[in-house]
Amino acid sequence: MLDAKPGHATPSDTGLVNPGQGRLAHAQADHPPVRRAKVGILLANLGTPDNYDYWSMRRYLNEFLSDKRVIDYAAWKWQPLLQLIILTKRPFSSGANYKLIWNHDKGESPLMTITKDQTARIAEAMAALHGDDVMVDFAMRYGNPSTASKVQAMVAAGCEKILFFPLYPHYAGATSATANDAFFRALMQEKRQPSARTVPEYFDHPLYIDALAQSVERAYAGLDRRPDVLVASYHGMPKRYLMSGDPYHCHCQKTSRLLRERLGWEKGSIDTTFQSVFGPEEWLKPYTVEHVAALAKAGKKHIAIMAPAFSADCIETLEEINGEIREAFEHAGGESFTYIPCLNDDPAHIAALVAIIGENLGGWLR
Repeated sequence: MLDAKPGHATPSDTGLVNPGQGRLAHAQADHPPVRRAKVGILLANLGTPDNYDYWSMRRYLNEFLSDKRVIDYAAWKWQPLLQLIILTKRPFSSGANYKLIWNHDKGESPLMTITKDQTARIAEAMAALHGDDVMVDFAMRYGNPSTASKVQAMVAAGCEKILFFPLYPHYAGATSATANDAFFRALMQEKRQPSARTVPEYFDHPLYIDALAQSVERAYAGLDRRPDVLVASYHGMPKRYLMSGDPYHCHCQKTSRLLRERLGWEKGSIDTTFQSVFGPEEWLKPYTVEHVAALAKAGKKHIAIMAPAFSADCIETLEEINGEIREAFEHAGGESFTYIPCLNDDPAHIAALVAIIGENLGGWLR
């Protein structure tokens, strides 16, 4: 049940003529409908184009690459390059890559499909705990459904409190912070602002680490030969972001260490690398695509690779890791390359996310 507030309509308030969407019994006939008070849980992921055609890709890439949290160059320097060169070519290549992994049956990207599944599982778990007092939905930072549209829908549905959950285990300005920015901007548009909380990073949460470990154990149990090394590939970022105070690199390193300790493996059995390098400046190293090639040349012909920073499989895992990075390894002489999928809607992952939500709802529900 929601905590009652003196003089305020709550789910147990019997003053509603039609509880859930009616008017108060003592209100005048022209009073706006009063919704039953709820708590909203809004999950957020990076985003996805609506389709893989040129214009869908261009709209998506323009929104993504125009975000100052992602590309922090001065607009006068970056926007001409983006609009006149990058966005005339990259939508074609990116669209071709999306087409390779597209969920053609549902007409959407795998990230969209998986995020919907995660939301449904979490909604089921929260309904079992709190009934109709909680509303669970998801939004995308870039593309659709937008954060603003979902905040608006939650407020209209009676959510007087919203817990915003960026599905990024590791904090980074280009992921967690920009998702929160979009949430805060959405709140600015509301006449009646709900109370709001954001869920912090969870890179070292025991249940998250355990879910990662279980995924590794399952994958290894199905192999005929144990890999020589497990590569934990995280999304990269410019090195200067680290030097200016972004904790992402340290969070990734700790996740790899905690995962190794949970698995009971010795030091050196998990390599931490970074993928998706973009632009000419130095990014966090080692670069995954170069590192796997070096492993093969050094005689480590059998590797497994996972992407702990991604809560759902997407273009960076299904195409980049299983495409470019796999090819680099095999071209260098590698023999077996095992990709361990993201946690997606695995029960252990959903249980971890539900637990994290519960910890951050403290005092809002009982």
